[in-house]
Amino acid sequence: MTHSAEHAAIVIRGARIIDPSIGRDEVADVAIVDGVIAGAARVSARAHVVSADGWILCPGLIDIHVHLREPGQTHKETIKTGTAAACAGGFTFVACMPNTAPPLDHPDAVRLVLELSRNAGHCTVGPIATITQGRAGREVVDFAALLQAGAIAFSDDGDGVEDDKVMRTAFEQAATHDTLLIQHCEYKEISAGGVMHAGSVARRLGFPGLDPRSEEAMIERDIDLCRKTGGRYHVAHISTAKAIDLVRTAKADDLPVSAEVCAHHLLLTDEACADANPNTKMHPPLRPNNDVDACRSALLDGTIDCIVTDHAPHTREEKSVGFLKAPPGIVGLETSVGVCAEAMIRSGLADWSALIKWMTDGPARVIRRQPVTTDVDVPAELTLIDPTATWTVDAERFVSKGRCSPFDGMNLTGLPVGTVRGRRLYMRPAAGS
Repeated sequence: MTHSAEHAAIVIRGARIIDPSIGRDEVADVAIVDGVIAGAARVSARAHVVSADGWILCPGLIDIHVHLREPGQTHKETIKTGTAAACAGGFTFVACMPNTAPPLDHPDAVRLVLELSRNAGHCTVGPIATITQGRAGREVVDFAALLQAGAIAFSDDGDGVEDDKVMRTAFEQAATHDTLLIQHCEYKEISAGGVMHAGSVARRLGFPGLDPRSEEAMIERDIDLCRKTGGRYHVAHISTAKAIDLVRTAKADDLPVSAEVCAHHLLLTDEACADANPNTKMHPPLRPNNDVDACRSALLDGTIDCIVTDHAPHTREEKSVGFLKAPPGIVGLETSVGVCAEAMIRSGLADWSALIKWMTDGPARVIRRQPVTTDVDVPAELTLIDPTATWTVDAERFVSKGRCSPFDGMNLTGLPVGTVRGRRLYMRPAAGS
């Protein structure tokens, strides 16, 4: 658990500052006075000093795909516990998905999320509203009212909007209001109750396979609607090589299309499901090696804009009913940095500067949030990472209510050790704790 306190002045000494938004990469001190990054000359002798030799200091990490479960599913997670987990994972901003109970399809629900997150005080939350009333896929919500209440984007995440006419109306509304549609891409008729990727592992286990075409076909349809309407479109948790090719072509055609990839889709393949551990059941499912390689390559060439967690907590009881019946979803906020470092840095594909860009500047641009920086006279929103810390994932010690992680017991390198938001400094008391 992190320790937090407010300080009138904070000095972070000797960190390697990596700031992709302004091209900064240097070892230097950073001072924060009254919550704003300041020149060192303004800092009093009574400033709280953090010795950060060997650590990275970067803009606060951003996750635009998180399930905080509140309202209505507080046995799984609350806004307070979920944002505390985000803070422990190095995130200073998260966007929360609307598949709550009731869903975020009314301005009052959006305002409630904002109020609860402000009261929790751990990190900033951007509510994503539903595309359709009740997430039923039949009637588009009042975009204007939800945006005025504070929604930052629209998604029926957990379900794709299958009706072509409804989705076209949503695209037209998105274009009118210059806002973003985030699609969970899946045609249920094609996915047909599949519980893991339709491949050799599913066949060995005798489990129903989830056809990747269910994801790809909806992306094809949506890109066509994007082309016709000009509405901004974002593919949630992309997972197949064919889906990535569709996005790559759309971007080459200069369409307003973006995509995200989950940390687990960068590291694990469907072979992780071979022992039918329900903690490896997720949606979209873990894919074969060629799809994992395609996801990694698409980050490197810019086809995929950012990394997300799709943090989706369930209780142990809900997950303990066996792979076939267990709900899909895992927790990811507290393991994301280490998992991504394993997939992209320790593999030799990328460096810390690239990874930080995919977790800060990239997601900020997708949702058109002003990128936070390490410049002076900017409100402090910063993350500290120890890039050499080796630690073992222990789900029992998660800050989140969720304990269901395929990474439990895995050794990782790279650990968030603190965040700064304004005057508040959160520090992890010891590596790996």
